[in-house]
Amino acid sequence: MSSRRLTLTLTTPLLSALLLTGCVAGEDSPQAAPEAAGGGWSDTELNIDFATYNPLSLVIKEKGWLEEELGEEVTVTWTQSAGSNKANEGLRAHALDVGSTAGSAALLARANGSPIKTILLYSQPEWSALVAPAGSEIDEVEDLRGRSVAATKGTDPYFFLLQALGEHGLTLEDIEVQNLQHGDGKTALENGSVDAWSGLDPLMAASVQDSGSTLFYRNIDFNTYGFLNATEEFLADSPDLAQVVVDAYERARVWAQENPEETVEILAEVAAIDPAIAEEVLVDRTVLDLDPVPGPVQTEVLDFVGTIFVESGDVPDQAVVDEALASLYDTSFVNAALGESAGG
Repeated sequence: MSSRRLTLTLTTPLLSALLLTGCVAGEDSPQAAPEAAGGGWSDTELNIDFATYNPLSLVIKEKGWLEEELGEEVTVTWTQSAGSNKANEGLRAHALDVGSTAGSAALLARANGSPIKTILLYSQPEWSALVAPAGSEIDEVEDLRGRSVAATKGTDPYFFLLQALGEHGLTLEDIEVQNLQHGDGKTALENGSVDAWSGLDPLMAASVQDSGSTLFYRNIDFNTYGFLNATEEFLADSPDLAQVVVDAYERARVWAQENPEETVEILAEVAAIDPAIAEEVLVDRTVLDLDPVPGPVQTEVLDFVGTIFVESGDVPDQAVVDEALASLYDTSFVNAALGESAGG
């Protein structure tokens, strides 16, 4: 299983793009911005999130590119997402038009009735691992039997934990899960309230450096991609604003690769971590040089994760997962952004 998924992870962007042609929902080009026709923007507000696990969102916010493009006609409200579950809550409540999640969280939300679409991939991260506190006797997954583990349900670290347990012959019944937000999970690990933590970067890297915690189990194949999602209502009513957001993300993806030192500084400042930790997260455990169009590679990964949703009872049955996955992507905006950036 692992070798198959690793091969999929390394599939080239060109192949992904070719496979996408004619195969993914939402392929028609989005509506042109009303400005081009001489009118104003479709709405006066844009509600979007930023997150330390989404470095491109930090670049866009820091540079003010959305505010620059939209001008005084549109008020851009930035809200920090502490985790994929919080971003999904914001999207479901229409407090956010656009939110950052892991791929697993996006699929789970849509499978449970949240009307969202994934419009872009912002990273391929190794942002989850199993963490033990300094001096712990835990050094392999099997050692978790009978122990308490902190994890944020509905997020990639939680599904990472489920996959790790299954890979080593354990189930949720063999451990005690403490459902804590990521930052609280880190605190609980370090103060001894739990035996282990299914962590998320950059909090995880900070815990290793500052508190001597150890990553006792890593597997990049169990991490899903970074998905940028939008509500269906927003995409239908404000395709012009959606296009501005996606264009900014493509600009940020290119900029971050050309300016790694400044990107590290931005992450370090927002996350309140040492620049060395930020560099480890971005350079060693995050891939930004990827095809931003969601497609077959991500579908294959999520198809596997979806079976875990059913087994764990997070989704009623496999048919619900299959339907959600088949309708999750809208690639029209990112395809338009790539066309513009390529001069097309």
